[in-house]
Amino acid sequence: MKRRLTGLVAAAAVVVAAGFLITWSGVVSVAASSGHWPMFNWFLDFAMRRSVRTHAGGIEAPALDEPAMVLRGAAHYATGCEPCHGGAGVPGATVMRQMTPVAPPLEPLMARWAPNEVFWIVLHGLKYTGMPAWPAQERADEVWAVVAFLLRLPELDAAAYEELVYGDASARRAGTGVVRHGDSGGKLGRALAECARCHERDGDGAGAFPALSGQSEAYLYESLRAYAAGRRPSGIMEPFAVRLSEPIMRGVSAAYAERLPSARTAPVDEAARRRGEIIARRGIPAQGVPACTHCHGPGAVARNPLFPALAGQHADYLVTQLELWRAGRRGGTSYAPLMTTVAGRLEAGQMRDVAAYFSSLPPGPQLPAD
Repeated sequence: MKRRLTGLVAAAAVVVAAGFLITWSGVVSVAASSGHWPMFNWFLDFAMRRSVRTHAGGIEAPALDEPAMVLRGAAHYATGCEPCHGGAGVPGATVMRQMTPVAPPLEPLMARWAPNEVFWIVLHGLKYTGMPAWPAQERADEVWAVVAFLLRLPELDAAAYEELVYGDASARRAGTGVVRHGDSGGKLGRALAECARCHERDGDGAGAFPALSGQSEAYLYESLRAYAAGRRPSGIMEPFAVRLSEPIMRGVSAAYAERLPSARTAPVDEAARRRGEIIARRGIPAQGVPACTHCHGPGAVARNPLFPALAGQHADYLVTQLELWRAGRRGGTSYAPLMTTVAGRLEAGQMRDVAAYFSSLPPGPQLPAD
């Protein structure tokens, strides 16, 4: 037995030494153009599948059929995934197709993975493939939105894909038509066109993204700065904001602040709305929760311009932000600690009630009735 074990150790040492000498010689090509040896390619794929299934075990998927969630994932897919993986009727970029390994079309692969496994892959990325991890590891909500879209992807033809991923094609192709605030080179117009893909040209957000019209220029500008600096985590907004110069940030903020908010109330549960109104206007003294309207309106008292207006904002967005505050995963301006404390004192049902109330209000500075 001892002789056999010694022989195995010696053989292993010879294999390691041979591998080192081959590597040292430089004959193994690291050129992407040469591809992988078939056996090495199989080994990497096998290791990846086993690793994903091991690490994704125990992750529970939320409901993934909410249209707004799918739409949020679709918006990111256009800029974050399509250049490499392509989409229905859209091939991946030519340069990306020269990667080793080539990023595959995702439609046929979705049957291979469970939702929790897709979530793990999108969140953490994959070594040796060029696929990055999600830029904001704190934002599981954004990652689940991408998963929700990917589950829909195999069902989409080219027209449905174009509509879901890009929405209003005129906003994508023609821009917003707004070129001002010192924008001489069209950079502001291009930035606004990118904004419009999610937030729409009028700033309404279509229920899947926050409404921007009606917010103060100061709040929008500071939000972009917080995204760019990583103080407000978002794998969707940070890559966009970090590319903007200060003048373009200011131009984008001014353009959306100037747009008059449109009527965007949505049907809500009346009982929830009434409960939320009480919390919003009176607070919950027993829980140490102040009245929301003192800072966020609506009301006659002038607000701090760095406090966002909540009237008419989409309910799902408000709930998500409150959950992020409560979990300590939402940053922004120097006033962030205030909301972290307040949200930490709210129960989940109370968050939904407050969101229902504010979403039921028409946007604007109207004073609620006594």
